Amino acid sequence: MAKSTSTFPIDQEINSLVQIHEKDPGAIPEILRQIQNMRGNLTPESIRQIAAAIDVPASRVYGVASFYSMLSISQLEHGKVAPERTLRVCDGPVCWLHGATDLQQAARDILDHAGWEVKRSSCLGLCDRAPAALAGEQQVGPLSLSHLPDMPLGLRSEPVVYSQPRAGELRVMMALAGRVDPEEIDSAMSLGAYESLRNALVKKPGEIIDEVEASGLTGRGGAGFPVGRKWRFVAQAERFPKFVICNADESEPLIFKDRVLIDTHPHQILEGMAIAGYATGASRAFIYIRGEYEEQAKRLEKAIQQAEQRGLLGDQILGSEYSFHVHVHRGAGAYICGEETALIESLEGKRGEPRVRPPYPPTYGYRGMPTLVNNVESYATIPSILRNGAQWYRSLSQATTPGTKLYMVLGHVNQPGLFEAPFGLTLRQVIDDFGGGMRAGSNFNFALTGGAAGTIVPASLLDIPIDYASAGKGVSLGAGAFLICDQTVSVVSFLREILHFFLVESCGKCTPCRQGTRRAFDILEDLISNRGKNSDIDELHSLAEVMQQASFCGLGQSVAIPMKSALTHFHEAFLATTQ
Repeated sequence: MAKSTSTFPIDQEINSLVQIHEKDPGAIPEILRQIQNMRGNLTPESIRQIAAAIDVPASRVYGVASFYSMLSISQLEHGKVAPERTLRVCDGPVCWLHGATDLQQAARDILDHAGWEVKRSSCLGLCDRAPAALAGEQQVGPLSLSHLPDMPLGLRSEPVVYSQPRAGELRVMMALAGRVDPEEIDSAMSLGAYESLRNALVKKPGEIIDEVEASGLTGRGGAGFPVGRKWRFVAQAERFPKFVICNADESEPLIFKDRVLIDTHPHQILEGMAIAGYATGASRAFIYIRGEYEEQAKRLEKAIQQAEQRGLLGDQILGSEYSFHVHVHRGAGAYICGEETALIESLEGKRGEPRVRPPYPPTYGYRGMPTLVNNVESYATIPSILRNGAQWYRSLSQATTPGTKLYMVLGHVNQPGLFEAPFGLTLRQVIDDFGGGMRAGSNFNFALTGGAAGTIVPASLLDIPIDYASAGKGVSLGAGAFLICDQTVSVVSFLREILHFFLVESCGKCTPCRQGTRRAFDILEDLISNRGKNSDIDELHSLAEVMQQASFCGLGQSVAIPMKSALTHFHEAFLATTQ
């Protein structure tokens, strides 16, 4: 298709916004969000004008607008309601466990008459506040029926505070939680922020990579790839410019650790990124943060501005010859963008669909250049490693994987929430030592470990030490999350909710994932409604195998993990639903 040309008048508001972004196609998602915020929705006409102003095909802009869940296309000139009067109620597995399905319908009944629009949403990263919602851009939860009549008056709720360690915690990333004022750089600097960066800048980049590699730090997004090795790949690449990306798109159900790190100490993340940039030869960085984290995006932007004013980021930082610029890029609602190549596609202003690999981002990433992609948790660990040394970090854990991890325990335990501890915990320890044990009247039935793409675990596996290798024994670590379910929860119904998440979040690029998630969900619906038959269970096994072997990316492949584990360990529960 030929490029659009501005042979017709372009709305001044759109034209001005495009000029602010210097007609950069990579800014298409941000431009679309800003236009939607101003007008309530996107129209075919506004999409056509944005394309003309940027000078790209209208099909490209429409493709982006139709891909992300937080963008809405309508034929109406203006939206029915202002974006700030939209309530997005989470229906992820944790919120479902806390009654979000009934709450969502009640919200429609009550708020539709008050000028609000109520929508469903996949996991909002507010699992410790379930059932959760977004009121406009404001994070709300736990939400209850009694709150709904007050919503038009501006009901808000406070986040969970993690400044007080639980018994048995060993804190590194969370060591200053509650002591640092996340809004004030002076507070952070008085407690040592940016000292590791200052010391790094007088060393050779290779020395820093050696230290990180010697520490044994692994990626914390779920894959566990050695961080130092990835840094070395980027450093050895001979093409410039190079880029650093912080993956803050934590859209996996059960996971909210990155949100907590941003809220408690954003400067240690920025410091870790700057050290990574210096070590690998990158001078420009992006924090790709999920669109639902607007509060956290603003906190990061404020921290960046403060750091630039102090000469800790920006041009010639700390009087050196090294410059490092960081930009916060908001997503627009797509779980798939947690996959690093889909994230890069989105960052380039495209649909967030995964790339064929190889090549991998360290050699061919953002705009085809060498790119380092690490998780928030990984960057937040770097300053402590450089301050205390690789051997200190290794000494923190007796498990195969060195250091500490942020864990999240949720569900039917007495003390749900977040804690930091070494690797190698058993699920029994997570529940009893850090979760306060099962609630009164609750007996352990099963747990989802790792996240939505994790394992569904029976009581027989409660004592397996959990690390990146324990998935082979039936218990995934993933990003470090555990949802504990008691005897009141049907494992078949629970699996349906996980499949619902993957169904709505599949990017649709490949048939095994697009069709497989739909078919598996439909089968589970039949089983729950007593319309199923024995052959349906066999088909679920087959679907899991096909998706695992033939899906294009990790999303479709990982759907098989909870399916296979549930079918293996709870076969009788599935048989009981058949005719």
